[in-house]
This record gives sequence, C-alpha cells and structure tokens, in this order.
Amino acid sequence: MLKRASNLVLGRSGRSTYRKKYASRLSLPAASLHDPFEHSVRGLTWLFLCLLLAASGFGGCASGPSRHAGYPLGYVERGVASWYGPGFHGNRTANGERYDMHRLTAAHRTLPLGSVARVRSLSNGRTVTVRINDRGPFARGRIIDLSLAAAQTLGMIGQGTDRVEVRVIGYQGRPGAFGSLRVQVASFAERVNAQALAGQLRGEYPDVRIEVVELLDGKRYRVHVGRFVSEHQAQVVADRLESQFQVEPLVVRDDA
Repeated sequence: MLKRASNLVLGRSGRSTYRKKYASRLSLPAASLHDPFEHSVRGLTWLFLCLLLAASGFGGCASGPSRHAGYPLGYVERGVASWYGPGFHGNRTANGERYDMHRLTAAHRTLPLGSVARVRSLSNGRTVTVRINDRGPFARGRIIDLSLAAAQTLGMIGQGTDRVEVRVIGYQGRPGAFGSLRVQVASFAERVNAQALAGQLRGEYPDVRIEVVELLDGKRYRVHVGRFVSEHQAQVVADRLESQFQVEPLVVRDDA
C-alpha cells in the first residue's frame, strides 16, 4: 500500500493528493540548425532512409522524419502556457544555467534543450520567441512554462495562464544531445511512497528509477519508467500506467 502523500506535486509549486485527478534577453548563439527538409532532394533521401530503417526493425524514425527526436523545425503544438518567476530566479535550470526571469526562456517537458520556439497567444495574438533551457511544467494540461519576461510580453501575468501555439523555429543546443524520453509516473513528498510505487513497477516495467529534485517547498521524489525513442511510444505506456495505478503520468525527457 502507498502511504497517502499530503502534497504530491502537480506543478512547480502546486500541491495535491495521490488520487486520480492529480537578441539580448534571448541570449542565442549565432549558429542555427538547418531544417532537414530545406531541400527537396535531401528531404526525400532522409525519408527513404527512415523507411529503410523502419523496415529493418529500427525505431529511430518512429516519431517522424527528423534526426532530432521527433522535433523538426516547424513542429507545432497548442495548449495552455503558465509562467514562473521570482521564487525560482537564480536557481539552476535543466541545462545548467541560472534561471533569469528577465530573459526570454521557457521550460518544456520534452523539447530538446536549446530548442528555439515562437509562442503565440491564441487569446490576443501577441508573440514571443524563447529558448528552451529548463524542464516543466509538471502539471497535466500545460505544455510550456514561460519566464516572467516572456509572460509579460504575451500579457498573461494577471491571469497566470493562456492558451498558446508553440512553434519550433531553431535549435541552439549541442548536436545529438537529446536524452531518452521517460514516463514520470508520479511525484511524492515522501521517499517511502516513491519506493513503494517503484517496487510495484519493477516487476512489469523496465528501467524504473527515482529522481530526487529540490523545489521551493522541499524535496520531491519522482518515479520514472522506461526509455523511449518516440513520444508516441512513451504515451502508450503512460496511458496504461494511468489505468493501472490511478495516477496522472507525464512524458518527460531525461537530459542526464
């Protein structure tokens, strides 16, 4: 049995229980990644290679015709954006930088660190370009966590969230520096709860691990499973885990 956790984390500072419904400021280097479909011949060649690999039993192209973990330039998603500010200013981000709420950066759960995205508000049409340097938001129903400066540009400070479109327009990270995709099954304030869940998972799922993170209100113990080459593969497992354990899993990228 899992001990009831009084403050299972859904977001960066949110609390809940373990239950079912739980360029100056941008600082970009000069180089940019070219779209693998920039030239038609190159694109056809790459598509042929993907199909050949797939026919041979390899899964590297399972998530789309891109060498960049399924996120080519032009990748688009829509959903809810949130923002984080003063409480995290100066903390280490996922890529090792210090979080500066006055720069145009953002956190995303799966986009490779160094991705450059244009975020457009679907409520007022404003746009901002941000660099992904952190991981989050760890809450269902949200797709991106903007810096204070980016949120101010979109005019969403007052309401706290906004519906947005995120479009990848560049990549400024290290070539090939993409970690595996994992499923974060749940996050606990107490280690014993994470260990109990991990013990249940180990008999059925591969590569079960507990990640310890420091948040403003203390440590959190995040239970992860698997290593996946595509978000679709990870989401299939996440859906199964949700049904089995009455949790709300998230697909995340492991940058370790």
